[in-house]
Amino acid sequence: MQGAGLAVRMTGISKHFGGVRALDNVNFEVRPGEVHALLGGNGAGKSTILKVLNGVHQPDAGTIQVNGRPLTVHTPEASRAAGIAMNYQEMSLIPTLTVAQNVFLTREPGTGAGFIDDRQAEARAAALFAELKVEVNPRAVVGDLGAGQKQLTEIVKAISQDASVLILDEPSTALAVSDVERLFEFLKNLKERGVAIIYVSHRMDEIARIADRVTILRDGRHVITAEIEDLPVDTMIEHIVGKRSLGLADVKRGNARKGEVLLELKNLSGREKPTEVSTVIHSGEVVGVAGLLGSGRTSLAKLIAGVETPASGEILIRGKRADIRSSGDAVRSNIALVPEARATQGIIPEHSVASNITLSILDRISNAGFVDATKVKSETDAQIARLSIKVASRDHAVSTLSGGNQQKAVIGKWLATDPDVLVLDEPTAGIDIGSKSEIIRLVRDLAREGKAILMISSELSELLTACDRILVMAGGRVHADETREAFDDPNSAVGDTAHRLQAAEQRLQIAIQKALIAGQRGIHGHA
Repeated sequence: MQGAGLAVRMTGISKHFGGVRALDNVNFEVRPGEVHALLGGNGAGKSTILKVLNGVHQPDAGTIQVNGRPLTVHTPEASRAAGIAMNYQEMSLIPTLTVAQNVFLTREPGTGAGFIDDRQAEARAAALFAELKVEVNPRAVVGDLGAGQKQLTEIVKAISQDASVLILDEPSTALAVSDVERLFEFLKNLKERGVAIIYVSHRMDEIARIADRVTILRDGRHVITAEIEDLPVDTMIEHIVGKRSLGLADVKRGNARKGEVLLELKNLSGREKPTEVSTVIHSGEVVGVAGLLGSGRTSLAKLIAGVETPASGEILIRGKRADIRSSGDAVRSNIALVPEARATQGIIPEHSVASNITLSILDRISNAGFVDATKVKSETDAQIARLSIKVASRDHAVSTLSGGNQQKAVIGKWLATDPDVLVLDEPTAGIDIGSKSEIIRLVRDLAREGKAILMISSELSELLTACDRILVMAGGRVHADETREAFDDPNSAVGDTAHRLQAAEQRLQIAIQKALIAGQRGIHGHA
């Protein structure tokens, strides 16, 4: 039988959404016992082809075989019965249920009397987390978990289905380095059992380490499938973006003109984190925040943006104390936050692109309680052009956009308010290398326009490319406040930007480790 010996064989797959061609005659094959990386820029068709395989979308054309058997019914239930499990980039967890209840949702173990057996679910979930060698309490309510633990729960939910084909869509986005290492070890064990793993990530270093083969899509079409050893990172990037690129090393930072102090923090503390953070951000300055998960980076962003209430300390805007106790207070103080959790805090998925972008300025585009459609179109089109958002129509639901274009819509929503202070929490999460460069250039452009920007990122190369100054956090405290130039190697060649960036990244990584050690000893520096 054609397709025998393959875990997945997808032939001639096409899919359209309205007038947008998401997939055009794509072929995709995965072998048992391999990690097959699926790469491409935002809008390339990665998520669409995986959702077709997982039964979320029905293909307009093409055939699918799983382990040699035709998959003719296109529903999540049929795909699950065929042995396919998937974790989603935008998490599918129910926040009011426990970890164990989410892991076994719709597949709950029962008692002899026909009742759901929560204790058995908790024991089985605990065993799966133990296999991964990570600590997540199966009884914890998911809504109380941090982003990293939610991501691990999503992964364990997929693994728990004992599938022959496991799809992991950006599984490491919210994970600490140590958890990523454990995940990789676990995937090696699954490979040895013959499980086929489809791995989607924008992190080239991960792909080089974990993948056996790579398939690259661009603009809904198949570009190349090759063994990982035949695709150096620069060649992969060239296939993804359609041109030779050095990634972030191509971005010229330039120097913004630093003006007055727009934001000042004085001994700012949250109820748990952060602790006594003091710093200033000038007009025209980009200040980065580096640190591991749990360091207090996101908590700091939430205090500044009014999502959480300070326990002590002061926030000053243009030298005057601002009493920021809600998101509304922050917006009135010309502060905008682009949050880390795009799906739950950044967009309203079923509303149009236009509705999402103009949501933050309804007072400005309304008259006597009615929204001015002309102003909506004008503002939306301006942000679409400014951010190069790839969309067929401003009236399409924002959920139909790729993850990267959804993120651009979130940024556009807050840029529409013309804030003085912009707080960016993981602004390029789930965005391809080409779009990352666009976002970093935009950040530098905004600084040149005179905005004060606080940028949080787990991608050290992004911080080093975008920022004028970097705060290093651990245990809720700032342990270092250094200029960007402090991380340069004075002995590296001036013209070799890629290697200079790598060297700076290593130095910043060392600074983070030093902060972690100092935090564990109870030592802290001053911002």
